[in-house]
Amino acid sequence: MAHKNTTTLFQTLSRLAPQLHPIRWPLFWGFLSALAASGVALAVPQIYRILVNTALVPGNGTGALWVGAGVVLLLGVLEAGLISLRRQFVIVPVTTVETRMRTSFYAHVQRLAVEFHDRWGSGQLLSRAMSDLNFMRRWMAFGAIMLVVTALTVVIGVGLMFSMSWELGLIFLAAAAPIAIFGFRFRRSYGRASRKSQDQAGDLATTVEESVHGIRVLKAFGRGREALDSFEEQAQELQATEIHKAKSLAVFSLVVTLLPELALGAGLVVGILLVSNGRLDVGALVAFFATAAVVAGPVEAMGPLLAMTFAAKTALDRHFEVIDSTNTITDPEHPVQLDTVRGELEFRDVHFRFPDSPEGTTDLLNGVDLTLQAGETMALVGITGSGKSALLNLVPRLYDVSSGTISLDGVDIRQLSLNDLRRHVSVAFEDTTLFSHSVRENVLLGAAEQGESSPELNEAALERALEVAQAGFAHTLADGVETLIGEEGLSLSGGQRQRIALARAIAARPALLVLDDPLSALDVNTEERVMDRLREELAGTTTLIVAHRPSTVSMADRVALLQDGRITAVGTHAELLAGNEHYRYVLASLTEEPRDLDSDAELSGEPSDELGATPLTHKDQGAGA
Repeated sequence: MAHKNTTTLFQTLSRLAPQLHPIRWPLFWGFLSALAASGVALAVPQIYRILVNTALVPGNGTGALWVGAGVVLLLGVLEAGLISLRRQFVIVPVTTVETRMRTSFYAHVQRLAVEFHDRWGSGQLLSRAMSDLNFMRRWMAFGAIMLVVTALTVVIGVGLMFSMSWELGLIFLAAAAPIAIFGFRFRRSYGRASRKSQDQAGDLATTVEESVHGIRVLKAFGRGREALDSFEEQAQELQATEIHKAKSLAVFSLVVTLLPELALGAGLVVGILLVSNGRLDVGALVAFFATAAVVAGPVEAMGPLLAMTFAAKTALDRHFEVIDSTNTITDPEHPVQLDTVRGELEFRDVHFRFPDSPEGTTDLLNGVDLTLQAGETMALVGITGSGKSALLNLVPRLYDVSSGTISLDGVDIRQLSLNDLRRHVSVAFEDTTLFSHSVRENVLLGAAEQGESSPELNEAALERALEVAQAGFAHTLADGVETLIGEEGLSLSGGQRQRIALARAIAARPALLVLDDPLSALDVNTEERVMDRLREELAGTTTLIVAHRPSTVSMADRVALLQDGRITAVGTHAELLAGNEHYRYVLASLTEEPRDLDSDAELSGEPSDELGATPLTHKDQGAGA
């Protein structure tokens, strides 16, 4: 997801200042160590000057030569020590900053509304959280310090060269003007290429993630070749951008290396003439070229350091694009506290459209009025695309209403803190999302806060949730409830995943249970057992369930019909079936009842042959039937 950014380098890097403030002293001492190391390197040519002008004079003996050699050796050891000291000062503090920025980035992404995640590819967020911040750490530890030290080294070195011979100094300085002009052009072109490269890397990461998650689909439809071709095309585009970056850096490095070398060649000729005319001593000439050799290293390093700095700016821009994203769903300034929640839910003139909907389109929900009494189970039905799932997503404020109100026990849910609201509301979706943890951790995800101080309470909540959701098969897995279920739970069958997700919602012991057809992969018998147990265990829990099957509808206390963005009828299944033509049409369009093969296997005691299902011999499900 590419963005155009027009901030200057200084504006972008200045935003890093609050992060660097706590480690300003270690960075300062690291900078001083690096600067001192460069100062020591520049002092060595001055020793050469003294040696040439004294030790090489006939009759002075070798004593001065040995002293000079010893001083140069000590300076070399000191320089190495200062370089090591610079690393010791900065490594730990900058890794701390990296960790803090990565943690705050993740926390911010977690807080952002679902509409943000609808727009952003996961690979883009992953590359910003990992690659960009990793690059920032390397730049803070090395690039930023060395860029300043390198610039100062060049300035000080050129000053020393002028002190030895202003004529030779002018020749060397003449090479700096073209470098400065070319450096300005390099900054602009390399900055654009760096941004393009990092965005393409994010898109490539998204492609890899989607392909891995959808590997079963790609294999089942035999589309591996097409996926590879698409990936290869993206990889080649990234390769072309990286080659462009490398060529730009190579040309810049050529310029900053060639021009000083040409200046030194011209300076050698002029220097010999000056010595022959007596206007410059040999020691000064040697010291001049030794100093030039010291300065040449930093001059050549300017290209990579500038490239690193421009890439760091791009990484920071990408990081702050996410950090600057506004969270549209926030806590109220003065939240209302509900001590006891009965579970009465009311929709009053609710309108909703997705944030990216084109102007002028009709609201998806166009004036919904509906009341759920505390403790009742209401089924929500409607044709595909009528907005059923959208309506459910409004209850835990995954999205906010465009207008109108949703009230819990008479209090607008926007007046409740998000933590309180989502503690009272538990959700299970049709598209099951499980995490790469154990069954236990997945089920207790919603109950962790209530039972974190009591392992016994957590254990009881786990067993109760598994039993109500008819998910006792978890005990027959390889390591029981400690079995790691793999990424997104794809090692389980569809019915097993849905029952684990339902158990997770139950374990939270909500006052309001919102179910987006979470039983679609179950057979009718298993669904009936689940609904019966839900009625028993969650007798005081209000349940709103999107129903895509007649069997689900028939088990609800009341049914609400969503049509043209409004609730057009509310009543029992029998009442609507007898008196509402559109309701009969909706029921007729519902899909056939599926068979959950792993549930059948549990009942029969035979292993399931459903693709991806784990062979089961569950001992409790048969009794429950």
